Parts: sequence; C-alpha cells; structure tokens
Amino acid sequence: MRQNGISVIRTRKHKATTDSNHKFNIAPNLLDRDFNADAPNQKWAGDITYIWTREGWLYLAVILDLHSRRVVGWAVSNRMKRDLAIRALKMAIAFRAPPKGCIHHTDRGSQYCSHDHQKILRQHGFSVSMSGKGNCYDNAAVETLFKTIKAELIWRDTWQTRRKAEMAIFGYINGFYNPRRRHSALGWKSPVAFELKVAKRALGAAQKHDRSIRRVLNMSVGA
Repeated sequence: MRQNGISVIRTRKHKATTDSNHKFNIAPNLLDRDFNADAPNQKWAGDITYIWTREGWLYLAVILDLHSRRVVGWAVSNRMKRDLAIRALKMAIAFRAPPKGCIHHTDRGSQYCSHDHQKILRQHGFSVSMSGKGNCYDNAAVETLFKTIKAELIWRDTWQTRRKAEMAIFGYINGFYNPRRRHSALGWKSPVAFELKVAKRALGAAQKHDRSIRRVLNMSVGA
C-alpha cells in the first residue's frame, strides 16, 4: 500500500452475492487454491460484489487473469442476474481470446451455474472450476481485488448515483489498477507492466532459439 501512496479505509455494509440454492450443475474445484499461472490466459477467476449508492445497490462482476492479476473483463448492473456475469465474461473473451483449456473459476452462484453462462464457457473451450460451498478462500484472489477496490475507491466517498459509481470504477480499473497499481506478488509492478515484462522475456527467448537454429543450419550447409 505504501508503494502506491494509499492509506486503508474499512469497512461498510455487507450483502450476500452468492445464491447457491439452485438446481444447476456444480463443477469441481480444478483451481484448488492455486492462484499462480505461468502465462496469461491459463487461469481466470470471476466473482460479483456490491456497492451502495443513494439510488440503491450497484453490482460489479469481474474476470481476473491470475497470471498478472489484471482485470480483463467487468460489468455493472442494478440487478444481480446472470446477464451481469455474462457481460463480464464476454468482455474478457473479446479482449483476450483465450485458448481452449483456460480454467474459469468462480463460486457456485446461480449466475455462474446458469445454462446461458455455461453454454458460453463450453463454446470457448473453458475448463470450468467452482469453489466449495460457502468457501470464500477458494476464490481469494478476486476477494482481495474487491477489498482493494473498496478500500482505495468505494469507501472513500458517498455515491449519489449508480452512474457516478460506475464511472469511478471504470476510471479506477482502466486508469489506475491495471496500468499503475503495483503488486508485491508481481515484483512491485502493475498488471500491465508485468505482462509486458513477461512478453518481452518470451520474445527474447524465441529470438535466441531462432538464432540457435540458424547457426545449426548454417553449420550443416557448410559441412
């Protein structure tokens, strides 16, 4: 927190966001609390939280890439329905185009277990993973993100309208959290800076491999 010049403010109203009292199918916990990933688009985690405004509750759904802790998809609504989770998922898919086999981990709420949401996951070849019942530690990375957003943004103001809260969240995610907020787990780099570092390292390794192949080919021709 000190690295980012931020002080902590806690805490506010609590509201349940997971409705696991439904008859939809539940996926196994493939993530198993392993929140590390060697590359982007190997493991995604999603969840829904709430923000109080003078107009009533505003719900925020996010998709987090666990490799860099980057928010790759998000959506807000005044209703906590399946379309909220679907819009966040569609944004993430359009932005990242993940390969088949990417783990998509969430809680077992009805929004994520719904037929419409699961259909999109199947169409794009995700490996579906869900937390144990009532166990927030199974999705601790996203829970930490929500606590960060609330401590650094939401709890610092009184939100008169949902629209003002939405615009503030948009500015925080795209203007601060992704490009600028440094994380100890990322070597004190922001999610965007961490991804750029990894991409440059991979490019350098690929170029080195290509040079090695060319040397071998040249030696073969010379022989």
